[in-house]
Amino acid sequence: MSNAKHLATVMVEAFIDAVNRGVDLVPVVADSTSTAKISPFIKAFPDRLINVGIAEQTLVGTAAGLAIGGKVAVTCNAAPFLISRANEQVKVDVCYNNTNVKLFGLNAGASYGPLASTHHSIDDIAVMRGFGNIEIYAPSCPLECRQIIDYALAHVGPVYIRLDGKDLPQLHDENYQFRPGQIDVLREGNDIVLVAMGSTVHEAVSAAEQLHAQGISAGVIAIASIRPCDTQQLQELLKHYPAVITVEEHNVNGGVGSLVAEVLAEGGCGIPLLRLGIPDGQYAIAGDRASTRAHHGIDAASVVKSAVRMCAGA
Repeated sequence: MSNAKHLATVMVEAFIDAVNRGVDLVPVVADSTSTAKISPFIKAFPDRLINVGIAEQTLVGTAAGLAIGGKVAVTCNAAPFLISRANEQVKVDVCYNNTNVKLFGLNAGASYGPLASTHHSIDDIAVMRGFGNIEIYAPSCPLECRQIIDYALAHVGPVYIRLDGKDLPQLHDENYQFRPGQIDVLREGNDIVLVAMGSTVHEAVSAAEQLHAQGISAGVIAIASIRPCDTQQLQELLKHYPAVITVEEHNVNGGVGSLVAEVLAEGGCGIPLLRLGIPDGQYAIAGDRASTRAHHGIDAASVVKSAVRMCAGA
C-alpha cells in the first residue's frame, strides 16, 4: 500500500494548490488543527486560517459570513461534531441561504474507533440528504478525493464532503475523471453486485476478489457522488444483477443502502437487496476499525459470507 494516503492530507494539498493559483480560499477550523492536518497550509499561508476554538456553531456561521463576503470558505473538522453540534447552522446558514461553503467532515464513520459513539459519524449522510440545496460526496481513494475537492472549490454553492480518517490506497488509475453524479463501476459481474461508498468500497473490492476465487462473479459499484446522483444510470446497472448488497460504515438508514433501495423501488425492480451497515436503532461499537467492521458485518470477510448466502437463496 505504498500509494496509500490520508484523505485529509489530500485535502490540505488541494487547498495549498488552490491558493497558489489564485483562489481566495479561507479554511476555518474548530480548535483541532491536528485532525485537519492543516499545519502545511498554516506554514504556507499563516494569515489565511481562522481557528474559532471548540465552537462548531461559530465555525459554520463564520464560514457562511466569509462566503457572503466573497471568500471560498472551507470548514475542516471532525464529521460527528460538524454535523451534530452545528446542525442548525449547516441547515440555515449554509444550505437554506445557499452560501458558498465547503463542509469537510473529517474522520467520518467509525474512524475514531475506541472513542465510541460520541466520536462516530454514522448518520452524517442521512442528515445531509435530509437538507436541501447541498451537494454530497464521499470519495473512496486519494485520486478521486483530489478531483472531488478541486471540483467543489470551483463549484459555486454548498458542498459536503465525507472523508475517512485512515490512509486509503488508490482504486483508480491516472486516467480516471470524476464527474458529479456519475456512478463508478469498478468491477463487472453476473451473480451479485456490491454497492459501497467511501472507505468501505475497499472492503467491497476485496470481497469481490474473494468471491471470484469461490466461483461467484461479483460486480462492484462505488457511489462517491451521492447528490447529485445519476439514479437512472444506477438503476440500469443494478437491473443486470439478480441480487444487490450495499456496504457502508454508516447507519443502514439514510445512506447508500437507502439510496439504492429508493432507486430499486421507484424503478419497480424486484431485485433482492441486503443492506449492510450499522443496524437500525444501533450505534457502532467502541473498538478498533477491524473489530468494528467485523462486528457489524461490513468487513470483506463478512461481505463474502453474506454474498454466498444470498447467492444460495438463503
